[in-house]
Amino acid sequence: MAKLPTKKQIQKKRIIYSAIAAAFVLMVIVFYMIMTHSGHWLVDDDEFEHVKWAVVLDGQSADMERIDLAADLVASGKVDSVLILGRRILRTRSNAEFYLEDFLRLGQFDSNAVFIARHDDPSTIGEAFTIVPWLKKHNADTVLLITGAAATHRVKRIFQTLSGDTPIYLTTDVHHYQYNADSWYSSRESRKEWLRNWLSLAASYFDLLPTGILTAADSFYYRPIVSAKEYENEKDPIVDLQSLLPKVKEKAEPVADTTAKDTTAVKNDSTASKKDSSK
Repeated sequence: MAKLPTKKQIQKKRIIYSAIAAAFVLMVIVFYMIMTHSGHWLVDDDEFEHVKWAVVLDGQSADMERIDLAADLVASGKVDSVLILGRRILRTRSNAEFYLEDFLRLGQFDSNAVFIARHDDPSTIGEAFTIVPWLKKHNADTVLLITGAAATHRVKRIFQTLSGDTPIYLTTDVHHYQYNADSWYSSRESRKEWLRNWLSLAASYFDLLPTGILTAADSFYYRPIVSAKEYENEKDPIVDLQSLLPKVKEKAEPVADTTAKDTTAVKNDSTASKKDSSK
């Protein structure tokens, strides 16, 4: 016959089972809190009154939510100048050109205060290497980086690491439906953004290990960053007819002289032939 457990043994087992159950509940609560708050840890939403520069990074959706935000900020006077980035997608065409055309349709903006950077950079770090020296060259002091909400913390860290003390970088939540920090787990697109950006953030720590601080002299960009006005002149160059007149005259005068000589020669030949025939 099996020996029955004593009262102390029963109490001891109850305490152990209760501790295990409490630990499990505590783990679930901690896991829930971490998962719900982890969506916010990816987002750096800075408050600001005014900045001179806003940089629109590539990678927005077909809704053009980043361009819309940049246009609203310029129209409200919170941003003075905008730099639009875009990688090459069709032979000689880039996303930056399509972004710029859409941006200019949204309002009456100064084409000298809007710039585009057409590049082949496959990542945010590549984009930082492209424009950080240019921003330093133009003495930018505070720059607003416009990117996806889930990428704001990572993007700010990359630019700050490569820039050093200046410029100062800010980021903002674009409030797009693809990522909601409060309920990122309720949408498939938000879950994908959450996972992708956590992995990208972890990878950025390794990517930045061998890098140093960039200066204005470190630019090796193969295509210049140009203003919207310069870009329009590239597409539809203005021909100065007044400047072409002297060249036209120079080319026309020798032709006139040659024609006169040819006419005189023809007349002389015809006169000589008449004399021969009269003889």
